[in-house]
Amino acid sequence: MTGFEEELRKPDPDHAGHRQRLRERFVNGGAGALPDYELLELVLFSALPRINTKPLAKRLLAKFGSFAEVIAAPPERLREVDGVGERVVTDLKIIQAAAERLARGTVRKRPVLSSWSAVLDYCRTAMAFAEKEQFRILFLDKRNQLISDELQQTGTVDHTPVYPREVIKRALELSATAIILVHNHPSGDPTPSRADVEMTRTIIDIAQPLGVSVHDHVIVGRDGHASLRGLKLI
Repeated sequence: MTGFEEELRKPDPDHAGHRQRLRERFVNGGAGALPDYELLELVLFSALPRINTKPLAKRLLAKFGSFAEVIAAPPERLREVDGVGERVVTDLKIIQAAAERLARGTVRKRPVLSSWSAVLDYCRTAMAFAEKEQFRILFLDKRNQLISDELQQTGTVDHTPVYPREVIKRALELSATAIILVHNHPSGDPTPSRADVEMTRTIIDIAQPLGVSVHDHVIVGRDGHASLRGLKLI
């Protein structure tokens, strides 16, 4: 057993009292009343009912950087942290899935272009902390409502293969009249590369004669997002 595991399992005479006080602070003040490590403690309570979860919460944050990055971390990397077992991994992945589904539900309720902030929140929730590049497409109908949200490709840490004709083929299969392209930069910096811009323009050139509009290409990262349309690159 490592020193950290021994510390994690030390008896805590105020174990129940600490948990109850933390729950009360959350109930009375919401998530904003808690720093990241205490919110993470709350998440870990159910997976580790008899253990002081504060050391593990702080260890996870030290490795990954923030609450969001812990939740989004791949299972294999979570298991590298002393004290993380399958119950912890499962609970964290359930939180991630719930966050993504909640964000997606908000996007589906309204025309996408009238709820742009919700679209950006969803894209960041789904992709910003992924360790490999992912290429996602939001397919829209003539009212700009979401028909389908599809992850098309997963690549390496700095490249995802994108096939413009396959993108438009899928849009036609779904009878989509518009699409929004989304991908992430695992480096954290969402600044578009020359290849990002050129690929987007190629897709626009193919899509336009077929009646499919490319509303935007959004790049997300830990440090924010970038819109090619907003930057006047398309």
